[in-house]
Amino acid sequence: MSETADWRQALREKGYRLTPQREMILAAVDELGHATPDEVLAHVQQRASTVNASTVYRTLEVLEELGLVRHAHLSDRAPTYHSTRGHEHFHLVCRGCHKVVSVESEEAAPFVESLTTRHAFSPDLGHLTVFGRCHDCEENQNR
Repeated sequence: MSETADWRQALREKGYRLTPQREMILAAVDELGHATPDEVLAHVQQRASTVNASTVYRTLEVLEELGLVRHAHLSDRAPTYHSTRGHEHFHLVCRGCHKVVSVESEEAAPFVESLTTRHAFSPDLGHLTVFGRCHDCEENQNR
């Protein structure tokens, strides 16, 4: 079964209707990579000006409930959504230039192992954001 059929089936199984708005919003998240609800709204409104902010927010909640998107807090602004259909990853955010880097979850394996072994805890890396300074910003600060 294709990914498209999978998410459509997931909607129906949970009692949700498949609407053009839901399709457009999920497509926007896929196309944008990491986007706030306002960025998703702006993207969708380029195609259908009838979609409003409350529709985007409600749909993102439904899509997250279904496991099709996740959110992370990459700044002090609104949460940023990304598709779960790609690789599982966590985020590095530079406090200097605000660059966001997606890091494969395998890179956190020793950290995850330690949390599991020492604390009997299984982390959800998709929501993990590590703030710091990238090499370029660190170099510029030390000059």
